[in-house]
Amino acid sequence: MADNTNASTVDAKAFTSFAAFYPFYLSEHSNRTCRRLHFVGSSLGLVCLALAIVLRQPWWVALGVLLGYAFAWIGHFGFEHNKPASFQRPLYSFMGDWKMYAQMCSGRIPL
Repeated sequence: MADNTNASTVDAKAFTSFAAFYPFYLSEHSNRTCRRLHFVGSSLGLVCLALAIVLRQPWWVALGVLLGYAFAWIGHFGFEHNKPASFQRPLYSFMGDWKMYAQMCSGRIPL
């Protein structure tokens, strides 16, 4: 994980590709507790999505989104002490979250 001491000086809007954005995204998640909170929030989001499908109750999707962002933002504001990149780059941040999630599941990024 990269040190994010200068990450706040980077303008997330300046990235023109996800490949260029992702290393910045990872630098904004150098705090292990923040990453763990992202992992929990994303996992709860997947559980809620599954419940929405199985129970045919679409409100579970809204709960999943709410839980996912709540855990992530607690991680950023409470532990990482930065603003979530989703405020400037929502699509790239969403993609980065799931790529980071997959890499945490595979052990490439420590949980």
